[in-house]
Parts: sequence; structure tokens; C-alpha cells
Amino acid sequence: MTATDPARTKPSIVRVVGASLVGTTVEWYDFFLYGVAASVVFGDLFFPKGEQLTGTLLSFATFAVGFFARPIGGVVFGHFGDRLGRKNLLVLSLLMMGVATFAIGLLPTYAQVGALAPILLTVLRLIQGFALGGEWGGAVLIVSEHGDPARRGFWASWPQAGAPAGQLIANGVLAGLAAFQSEAAFDSWGWRIPFLLSAVLVLVGLWVRLKIEESPVFKEARDKQEPTDRMPLIEVLTRYPREVLTAMGARMAENVSYYIFTIVIATYAKEHLGLGKSFALNAVLIAAAIHFCAIPLWGALSDRIGRKPVYLIGAVGVGIWAFVFIALVDTKNFGLATLAVTVGLILHGAMYGPQASFFTELFGTRVRYSGVSVGYQLASIIAGGLAPFIAVALLKAYDSGYAISVYVAVCAAISILAVTLYSETRERDLTTL
Repeated sequence: MTATDPARTKPSIVRVVGASLVGTTVEWYDFFLYGVAASVVFGDLFFPKGEQLTGTLLSFATFAVGFFARPIGGVVFGHFGDRLGRKNLLVLSLLMMGVATFAIGLLPTYAQVGALAPILLTVLRLIQGFALGGEWGGAVLIVSEHGDPARRGFWASWPQAGAPAGQLIANGVLAGLAAFQSEAAFDSWGWRIPFLLSAVLVLVGLWVRLKIEESPVFKEARDKQEPTDRMPLIEVLTRYPREVLTAMGARMAENVSYYIFTIVIATYAKEHLGLGKSFALNAVLIAAAIHFCAIPLWGALSDRIGRKPVYLIGAVGVGIWAFVFIALVDTKNFGLATLAVTVGLILHGAMYGPQASFFTELFGTRVRYSGVSVGYQLASIIAGGLAPFIAVALLKAYDSGYAISVYVAVCAAISILAVTLYSETRERDLTTL
């Protein structure tokens, strides 16, 4: 049988999608939990007391550190994933993420150990970033390489849905704690609970992931190809430089807009508008549920009309919506703020849904793990990693949310250009690349 035989693929792809979705949900829960906590409590707990936005900036600086570690994780996991297979590396990435997140829940604060507190926090954030750098590429590849090519956009979009699922759980746990605890109790010990709960989620994710099979496309390619001493990363950079740049450019609007709509809104609502912690957390909670449903629908649409048209809908949409977003949040009306986040995330889903299949179709099987990881994670440094820091800096400099809107619009223009200049990839055969 071939790797794409429907009789073989259907039961297998459901198991693989489930395992990938559970694993990515856990990993994104861990990663986003840090981002939400950085926006509401870490500035006070892990850094010297001072002007409020300065503490938040320092907190977001450690948030950005995780993104700088992601390309390194992408290179290392990509190298071994292209040599040894997708499955084992996915198990390792999940385990690393879980240990680091659990350890954050045990950290002493600045008041207890001084400068050692932010140092330990930064080290654990680096481990988180390294692990996530290897997670994304493996998760989307093992699904893309199992499924029916005609529905690749739909199936590959499900690991992407792990991002809003993780965000949903992270925000839900924090919002629940903030609602049922006093602010003093939450700041003292309540914030630790979601980090410690990560251990349970990781065990579930590992149990599911260990049951899946290796990618049939990878196994077929490995059996046919002669061994080579050439590093996959070197081959990616020499054979696929345009594809790497396309992936990086496409990610700018997607990555930046997501962190503005889900992370920065918490700081904006709290520090600029004087609203409570639960205002932004609850708005994102509702929007994330809708985002989870929208991503596979956009992925399915990309199977019908192509990756480029769907991706461009999202890039153009977030560039325009960023201005409406600020206007609605500025009303301090919870319903309008929720609408602002929800529409923003639906438009984000138009990029994030087809992104997995789009990036997978850019690279050949022998270096695909390295290629998608490098393109995706390099962009994370200049896009998502710096987005909260840049947004808060702009807010501090201009005292206006519309400065953040301009920032999102510029990133959207970069993504529109990158996607427009590359050819459609929907019809590409992964087994012949």
C-alpha cells in the first residue's frame, strides 16, 4: 500500500490528529500560561519594585527570551527529526516543556531571593522556548504526512487548534482563580496552581503520543534515500532560502496579531484603561473557544480554494481590524472588547489554519522537519517574541493604543507581500518533494 491509501489512512489519521492536538494543547498551555502570567503578576513578583509599566516591560523581556530559544530548538529537533523520525522527538519536546513549566510554579520570588528569582525564571523560559521550537514542526508534519492530500489543509490545521485550546485552558484556569481568590491571595500563591497542574496535562499528553505510529511518508523516504552526512539545516539554507524567507514573512502578521489580541490586551486593559485582571482574561477566554472552531474551518477552505487566498484574507483582515480592535477595547465595555478579540482571532485563524499545510508543502521530506521549524521559529524571534515588548514600549511612548495598531498593520503588509510573491502549494505531492 502507498502512504496515502485511504483504507489505511482514515483510522490512522484520526489517532494521529488526536495525539497531535492533545500534545500541542499541553505545550501551548504551558507556553501561553507564562505569557498571561507575565502580563498580570510576574512584573510584581520577580523584578524590583518600580514604575508599573517598567516592571511589565522587564517581565515581557523574559517572555521574549523563550522565543529566542525557539529557533535553536527548531534546529536541534529538526536535525534529529529528519534523521530519526517525528514521533520520538515529539515525546521529548512535551516532556521538556512540562518539567520547565512545573518548575516555574515552584520558583521563589524577588522578595525571597533577590536577583536569583528573575535568573531562574529566565532559564526555565529558555527551556520552554527550546522545547516548543521542536514541537510545532513535528506535530504538523506527522499529521500532514499521514493524511489524504486532498484534505491536508483540514487535517494539518488541527494541531494548530492546540494553540487556542492551550490559551483557553491557561486563561480559564487563571480567570477562575482570579475570580474566586482575593488579589492578595492570587499574587501570593494562587498563580502557582496553573503551573503545577501542568504535570497532570503532560502525563496525559505523553500517554496519547506514545501510541501513535511514525509518519509513513518519512519512513518511505528514509527507505529510498541514501544516507548523507550533510546536515539538514545546511541543505535547507542552500536549497530552500526563498521558502524560509516566505515562511518568515508569512508569519509576521499571524504571530504579532495573535500576541496583541491575546497577551497585550491584558496589560493594555489593566495598565492603560485601569480595568481588573478578569476583564481581559474573560474576553480572551470566550474568543479562544471560537478561535478553536474557526481554525479547522479555514484549513478546510484552503483545500478548496488554495492556501494563498485564505491566508491573504487573514493578513489583510488583521491589518485593518487592529484599529477597530483598539477602538472597541477603549470603550471599556466587556461585550465590545470580547467582540474585538473574537473577530481578531477569527481573522488570525485564516492565517493559522492553512499555515501548517502551506509550510509543509514548501520543503522536501528529507529536510522538512528542519525547514518548517527554521522558517517558523526564526520569525518567532522578530514577530511574536518581541510583539508584547514592542507593544508595551509603544504604549508607554505614545500613550495610545493606536500606535500598536500601526505596528500590526506594518506586519500585515510584510505578510501580504511574502504570500503574494510565492506560488500556490495546494497541489504539491509530499512524497515527491
